Amino acid sequence: MKIKLTALLSIAIFLISCNDSKAPSEKIKNVSAQIEENNPLLIIGSKNYLTGYEAAYDDGDINVVVEIPTGSVDKWEVDKESGNMKWEIRNGSPRKVNYLGYPGNYGMIPQTLLPYDLGGDGDPLDVIVLGPSVERGKVIKAKLVGVLKLLDGKEQDDKLIAVMEGTPFYDIDTIEELKDQFNGTTTIIETFFANYKGQGKMESLGLGDEREARKILDYAIEEYKNHSQL
Repeated sequence: MKIKLTALLSIAIFLISCNDSKAPSEKIKNVSAQIEENNPLLIIGSKNYLTGYEAAYDDGDINVVVEIPTGSVDKWEVDKESGNMKWEIRNGSPRKVNYLGYPGNYGMIPQTLLPYDLGGDGDPLDVIVLGPSVERGKVIKAKLVGVLKLLDGKEQDDKLIAVMEGTPFYDIDTIEELKDQFNGTTTIIETFFANYKGQGKMESLGLGDEREARKILDYAIEEYKNHSQL
């Protein structure tokens, strides 16, 4: 067991640091995000993070607002009311995940919604983007390759899996290719999300392919549009 854990940790370190001598994505938007001087728990972007960006491009790639950079544990999230980014407060203190750092850039897809009445959590879609760490508050372009299906209690809490443009991962189109070319990556992702809230808190229902991920995305875009018109 120790050998397996050591191997997984080694792969995780490799994934976080890997850039194969390629430059980071040129499609990282020039977002002027700043932490308020009088409120270090708040980041205000140049646009509303929820409404100011399209969910997807014409080529099928997605926009991702980075809330938690690769390797970090500080639990920031976009506030649905203001569209700003806030450090989540729990028990009176800024929340930190009591586990290993995130194995990719974690964030949300703008203008998406998975509603409560259909098994969701009422939030925008969550996504983890494989690639080097990106500054919190940036908006990056990524390719959707699959989904990790999760239950948080009885709520659907799927994590879409994407790859960052301008990195070796961007050559990947499917979950199977990710497994074959970056051995152990999907195991790391599933292990992390099944345990980062504590043992037994999350239930993994396995991985889905790009088509399943795209179906979830299209549905969440449509639900956002429907709720925006109410």
